[in-house]
Amino acid sequence: MVKISAILAILAIFMGCIWAARVCNSCGSECAPACGTRYFRSCCFNYLRKKRGPDNVKLLSENHDFKADNTQWSTLPVIVIDTLEPWNDMPSDFKLNTNENRLQPEFIFSPTYRSTCNSFISIQRRHQSGMTVTQCAPRSPNRGQSPTEIHPGLSADEGTGVVKRYDDIVKSQEDKREYRGLHLPNRLKVLLVSDPTTDKSAAALDVNVGYLSDPDELPGLAHFCEHMLFLGTEKYPEENEYNKFLSAHGGSSNASTSSDHTMYFFDVLPQHLGGALDIFAQFFISPLFTETATGRELSAVNSEHEKNLSSDTWRLDQLNKSTADPKHPFHKFGTGNRDTLERIPKEKGIDVRKELLKFHQKWYSANIMTLIVMGKESLDELEDMVTKLFSSVEDRSVTPPSWPDHPFPPHLRRKQAYCYPVKDLRSLSIDFPIPDTRKHYKSGPSHYLSHLLGHEGPGSLLSALKEKGWCNSLIGGTRIGARGFAFFGVQVDLTEAGVEHIDDIVELVFQYIALLKAEGAQRWVWEEQRDLMAMEFRFKDAQCPRALVTGHVHLLQEFPMEDILSAYYLITDWRPDLIDELLSLLTPDNVRVGVVAKCFEKKCTQTEPWYGTKYLQEDIAEEKLNKWKSVKPNPDLHLPLPNEFIPSKLELENSKDPTSESIAPAIIKDTPLMRLWYKRDNEFLLPKAFVTLDLVSPLAYSDPVNCNLTSIWVLLLRDSLQQFAYAAELAGLRWSVGNAKYGLSITVDGYDDKQHVLLEKIIDHIVNFKADPKRFEIMKESHIRGIKNFEAEQPYQHAVYQQALCLSDLVWTRCQLLNAAESVTAEQLNEFTARLVRKVHVEGLMFGNITRERALAVADTIENKLPKDATPLLAQQLLLYREVEMEKGAWYLRETENTVHKSSCASLYYACGVRRTRANVLLELLAHALSEPCFHVLRTQEQLGYIVFSGVRRSNGVQGLRIIVQSDRHPAYLEERIESFIEGSQEYLENMSEEEFLKHRSAVAAQKLERPKRLANKASQLWGEIAAQVYNFDRPRVEVDELNTVTKEELVDFFKKHVSPNSKERQKLSIYIVSTAEGGAGKQDESSNNKEKKLEPVVIQDLVEFKSRRRLYPHPTPFNNIPRKGAHCKL
Repeated sequence: MVKISAILAILAIFMGCIWAARVCNSCGSECAPACGTRYFRSCCFNYLRKKRGPDNVKLLSENHDFKADNTQWSTLPVIVIDTLEPWNDMPSDFKLNTNENRLQPEFIFSPTYRSTCNSFISIQRRHQSGMTVTQCAPRSPNRGQSPTEIHPGLSADEGTGVVKRYDDIVKSQEDKREYRGLHLPNRLKVLLVSDPTTDKSAAALDVNVGYLSDPDELPGLAHFCEHMLFLGTEKYPEENEYNKFLSAHGGSSNASTSSDHTMYFFDVLPQHLGGALDIFAQFFISPLFTETATGRELSAVNSEHEKNLSSDTWRLDQLNKSTADPKHPFHKFGTGNRDTLERIPKEKGIDVRKELLKFHQKWYSANIMTLIVMGKESLDELEDMVTKLFSSVEDRSVTPPSWPDHPFPPHLRRKQAYCYPVKDLRSLSIDFPIPDTRKHYKSGPSHYLSHLLGHEGPGSLLSALKEKGWCNSLIGGTRIGARGFAFFGVQVDLTEAGVEHIDDIVELVFQYIALLKAEGAQRWVWEEQRDLMAMEFRFKDAQCPRALVTGHVHLLQEFPMEDILSAYYLITDWRPDLIDELLSLLTPDNVRVGVVAKCFEKKCTQTEPWYGTKYLQEDIAEEKLNKWKSVKPNPDLHLPLPNEFIPSKLELENSKDPTSESIAPAIIKDTPLMRLWYKRDNEFLLPKAFVTLDLVSPLAYSDPVNCNLTSIWVLLLRDSLQQFAYAAELAGLRWSVGNAKYGLSITVDGYDDKQHVLLEKIIDHIVNFKADPKRFEIMKESHIRGIKNFEAEQPYQHAVYQQALCLSDLVWTRCQLLNAAESVTAEQLNEFTARLVRKVHVEGLMFGNITRERALAVADTIENKLPKDATPLLAQQLLLYREVEMEKGAWYLRETENTVHKSSCASLYYACGVRRTRANVLLELLAHALSEPCFHVLRTQEQLGYIVFSGVRRSNGVQGLRIIVQSDRHPAYLEERIESFIEGSQEYLENMSEEEFLKHRSAVAAQKLERPKRLANKASQLWGEIAAQVYNFDRPRVEVDELNTVTKEELVDFFKKHVSPNSKERQKLSIYIVSTAEGGAGKQDESSNNKEKKLEPVVIQDLVEFKSRRRLYPHPTPFNNIPRKGAHCKL
């Protein structure tokens, strides 16, 4: 009979407990160091024999006689080896199974006893014969926990084992997070990220399968499967359990399906990571795929597809696939719709739910999954959590699909396609089918060519095209189609003249390719890239948890674990042969050309079946190909010059400043022309700074003509600065010039060393601007197209726009802008900009690794560059715009038509007044509490449409609750269903338990206290307070303190006053976007004819009339008493 103490010892090992007395299975007495090895060996051996069966486990010692042993080693599931050192006469079938990249069988090396260590990890040891085996070795205890014992090599049903750990993951020198890679026994690859300071935890799981693996008879099945996993599992059968849990704990989630990947992800407050992971893991263990949910969720998939029907991005992507080889999976339609997933399968007798189950059963296998989990916990704690929750994901030994044969074989090359778009687009794509290049990530041949063909400096392809007036912008680079094949392409945004010179543009591209071939691979170019990328990696900004897990989880499928963070940054191998090999594929015989423009409407006689895109594909004439093959050198093209913006100083400033310890920035310069805010960084500690300037002028938005001139001016400024500033971008200096109601905005963000050079260049261009007549006409035409193309934007975007028209005191309509834009001239623009820079006030913020003295010097330089006759603006000329106030009890309706999309949209807005601290937190708490129920009722249960949104709207210092639904139903019906939800929400709030209320309150508080992850994010937070003229720089803490005093009763009262249908004070604005496109909702109101309706909306027909009779809200009261900026008159 086995002693009780021995049983407890075995249980202690496999349950992760630590026992002071260790009992040997052989002798039944406590182990001393002398018999420690026997203890571990026999424990492993006896336990495994019991679990696997006595004939399936073999115990070997270093003296084992292999010659006399006739065992078929490859048939044994487990072999326990009683030694730390491998020996030389192992049989041939002791080897690594390379097809499955795992050990067959599982080899466990028993460790020697170590009296100072109670916990063991697995380390891979490679035998000289090439066999990889698992050995136990010491592991440090968990922070704050007793150490746990891990027996590597055990399958999931035998314990929380780990086959291999990676603690040598290459990371940035500035990265304070800790990383560990794992291979679990079920062959799930895991990356753990420990960050004790994180405000959010996150996880993402990638399945190495996508819509290319859809059954031929069920297009969209992989995407449908992705939708269904959210809707209940055996352990958590409620359809909204996952979203409900995340919403209650400050989290969010989503998923996506691509050609060969399906990714699921979430984030959540750190203390609830374990609970969220538990629900999440069940997606991949035991999803329900209930019949009722399957039928309802199909409507969401179909609605998602219909949302995309008029999107040129989706249409062009599918056109590319539909013109591929029909025998290749790339040819498939990946989204799915009601026809492919319901009507046609039903006609063929196919049970879609059964096919979903089969698809999940076949492909959702641990061995083709990767997982990233980030949390506050230590790596050991995260490991315990993951192994317990994900070891039960079944390993079905699936081979991940790959497609080494290209979907565009030789007979589908040398083609040119013309396409008629929905929007007024003009673009040219020049694509070359190439193999998958990711295996060469250490040398980066595609990155080298992308850098040169996509360069924007002097001598570049873009520079030559812009000089000829054929092009606005250009992108060059590699895009992966799926595992096994890729494309190298050049995408050109064409001018009107460019459409007439397609062949000449293609010829210019081949001239640049010929230049690269003639010059050969240049090591100095590669080394400059290498150094810039290494610098970027070293000083890389911390990613927010959600971005980190989603951005890397699919990379675990492609790259070695140790390179997972650095694969796209650190290139180390100079391989000119690979560059030449890739260049050799960029030939006329290998090209596919695509042109998109409205002018090809009559030419496009073919129809793409899934989206109805009109196109024409034809062979490229032999004469044209021969011309491109024999291009002559072009003197306008040359390789880029060495980059002068590479920083020479990457050090932190040593001098101290009071603002580094202060929450608020300080005003260090305040003149009638300029105010500068300044703050030294003491948090991110990177050699970077953020500079933002607003050039405010009442001229910029005073009428539609000036509004158009400001927009065209900004386009021309970007255009003229691009060639100079591109080198700065490559060297890590991000910049932007934008326009807003108040004037121009300038931002420069990145390494501080040469930041001032770029900033001063931008100011020079603004102050001394003269329009180039040819570029003016190009940019004017581009601006007008942009206004017109808004018509094809999504219905919900039109709803947002219409709401702004109704409620902002000054907004020029698209119609007004379009009418005024046609007549503006270059001479007008020159005169306008000369006036504006003389009637301007500059307000700015400098934040980061910059001294007060440097900041003042830059500010003085900027002010001195302004015209000497500049007139300071008065304080009242710098007031912000205001918001229209609806009367209490009012309900207004604004209805417009959309002729492009089949979907309609309803947006309901419930105004809640001027922003004040208590109102702010009450509204955010209400929006948080209603968010998940709103989505669950209107999207999941009622299936009104794919886009269902609820949240806070803030504009001009006023705020309210907004609910948007985009659907194929009429907006009147959507409003009826939204109002029904609102009506039921009062009972939901009143019946909410105190525990649930406190969860919502804590979640909102945690979201508010979430710290910015990047210096630029922190700067934007500070600048937001300055631009809004509220100056609450400690807003998160102030509002959380206020939030923590809010009661459930107060929240219910807030709802009753501002949102409830029974409120006499409710102020409501409804926006209807009604589709009149073919197959759309039309003008027919399908809402129920309720004769007992007590209130009918007042329809807004005339915006001017509506706004002229309404009061305006006051501006919010500033939190801090900051003097008004601008000039001041003293009486």
